[in-house]
Amino acid sequence: MFKTFIFELGCEELPALDLIKAVSQYEKLVSDALKDARIDFESLEVLSTPRRITLKINNLAEKTEELKQRFRGPQVQAAFDDEGNPSKAALGFARSKGVRTEDLTREFEGDKEYVYANTLIPAQDVREILLAKLPELVLSISWPHSQRWGTKEVRFARPIRWLFAMLDDEVLPLEIAGLSASKLSYGNRLISPSAFEIKDAHEYEDLLKAHYVIPSFEERARIIKDGIAAIEQEHHLQAELPENIFNEVVNLCEWPTPMLAYFDEEFLDIPQEIITDAMLTHQRYFPLYKDGKLSHAFIVTSNGNPAYEKTIVSGNERVVRARLSDAAFFYKEDSSRPLESYLPALKKVAFHEKLGSIFEKVERMQEVLSKILKDLPLEASVKEDTLRAAKLSKADLVTSAVVEFTELQGTMGGYYAQTSGEHEAVAKAISEHYRPRFAKDQLPSTTEGKLLALADKLDTICGIFAAGQAPTGSSDPYALRRSAIGIINILKDFPHISLEGAIDASLSSYKGALDFDYQDVKGQIADFFTTRMGVMAKEDGIATDTIAAVSGAASQAVLDPLDFFVRAQAFEQVRLRDFEIFENLAQAYTRANNLRDEKLGTQTNPLLYEAAEKALDEALDAQIEKVDTLLKARKYQELFEGLASLKEPIDTFFNEVLVMSEDEEQRENHLKLLNKFVSVFAGIADISSLAR
Repeated sequence: MFKTFIFELGCEELPALDLIKAVSQYEKLVSDALKDARIDFESLEVLSTPRRITLKINNLAEKTEELKQRFRGPQVQAAFDDEGNPSKAALGFARSKGVRTEDLTREFEGDKEYVYANTLIPAQDVREILLAKLPELVLSISWPHSQRWGTKEVRFARPIRWLFAMLDDEVLPLEIAGLSASKLSYGNRLISPSAFEIKDAHEYEDLLKAHYVIPSFEERARIIKDGIAAIEQEHHLQAELPENIFNEVVNLCEWPTPMLAYFDEEFLDIPQEIITDAMLTHQRYFPLYKDGKLSHAFIVTSNGNPAYEKTIVSGNERVVRARLSDAAFFYKEDSSRPLESYLPALKKVAFHEKLGSIFEKVERMQEVLSKILKDLPLEASVKEDTLRAAKLSKADLVTSAVVEFTELQGTMGGYYAQTSGEHEAVAKAISEHYRPRFAKDQLPSTTEGKLLALADKLDTICGIFAAGQAPTGSSDPYALRRSAIGIINILKDFPHISLEGAIDASLSSYKGALDFDYQDVKGQIADFFTTRMGVMAKEDGIATDTIAAVSGAASQAVLDPLDFFVRAQAFEQVRLRDFEIFENLAQAYTRANNLRDEKLGTQTNPLLYEAAEKALDEALDAQIEKVDTLLKARKYQELFEGLASLKEPIDTFFNEVLVMSEDEEQRENHLKLLNKFVSVFAGIADISSLAR
């Protein structure tokens, strides 16, 4: 007989965004556990609200499936002696399978006879398994932060306050943190906070709704979206609904009701970003726009009783009014001084315990940009504005508005640069130089902004590596991978900037301030960028071994992003077209690379050549003559086609020439020719990565 099972863990308000990942984890944990225990069920889902995580299993079997298994053991002649007594092999096999030796059976497979153990795991009561497993599973959910409460040793995201567990109309007495499950659940804390009884698991969702709790995330999301859409349509407005904020709001409410509210129109005179940040980031309100412009209307998502909408709206409007009054005051006070006047205060703001202050970071950025700009074909005014933007880029960090609204760093700097009379290009670069802030974020829109972002991100990467705190597989607290991707995308627009040169400039600015092995750290940073480029190329559909071949080329030119991606695309195209040629060429290259002797050099004696050697040498000379020209012109497709043409002469060489000749002079001449063959690929691609 099948049953409906509901297990609700009630607790204090859970972290809204963490709850989304927790639900996904819990669902997989339980599903895997049920399957491992051979428990049949029709469907499983995890419901959640700010105060509860609920496991719902439909048509759950009462018993596990009986499991019959048959295991083959040793051959009969090894399992029993001539008198039929079991050997150590038979005894060990029987013991490992939990059966008696006399219960072992015999059966031929072909002309050999083996012993077999037949085992039976009987059906178990699912109740016993749930009682034993569920507490362990729910407590094994991984949260970013967990806590203990009272005298309990149990750890969970928030203190657990009640348990409800029922199989149809039967209470399952689960126990967690000193609590036992019952028939009681609790309603919406603001509207119907008292406990209420649920007599049958089938009534769970309906009774929760009767007490102003919608247990489904998806249903709450739909209600909020429908409510917002109705407000938009009635008032001809458009809401801003960032996905992460929207999901957070869904998990902050058990009975959501979108409501229209307003703030004083006079606040529209302050920068729009302050208003939207105050509403979205600090209050979880949704701003509303009229014809693309921010309006003084916004949406509150209430968790309270809709009957008191006026009171709820009024209270939230008071909160916004106070918040925006502070913002307007900060903006006015900050704007009363030139942005440059804030610079001295940066000396007291730490960038990193080993890397000094923000003021020192700004000085390094200016130094690096001076070196980068020196050889760039840019107008003098662009270079001047870039350096000026670098000097002022972090000044807003000590302004009152940014101290209060930290997400607006850079943005407010741009506004304050404008009110200070700085060039528009300077203000724009300051406002955008933190981009890209997240995956798929846009790059800065101006040359000045891109160069400033490059210097800022590179200073952080080089500093953190020099301080010995490079990212690990599971940890990247300074978001260096994201910064590296930003730099790589920026450098695609600046083919005149060498990434190696930029790293040198930035890393050199730390000399004297930090004690580190310059070449070792530089190598780590170069590998870090090459790995990032490889990840990006893979996302673009480039094969892993193609990426490895391009990444492994022994040339600093490969480190430059534009060069890397153009080269990888070209290699992929030629290789896919001539797949078999490159597969065979890779085998030949690997063989040559293993045989060669670098100490001998590449100067061969043509007088010792046989026909196959001469043909290979002439083919190599033809390619060497073209390599530098094709590399400089980035004509990689033609370059790789030339490499493919070496397949026939190298194959002929290996088929017709005894490389390790007994004659020392001939043998060395052969090895020098192989050195020459391998050297042609240096700086282009390490095609040994293609060898299978």
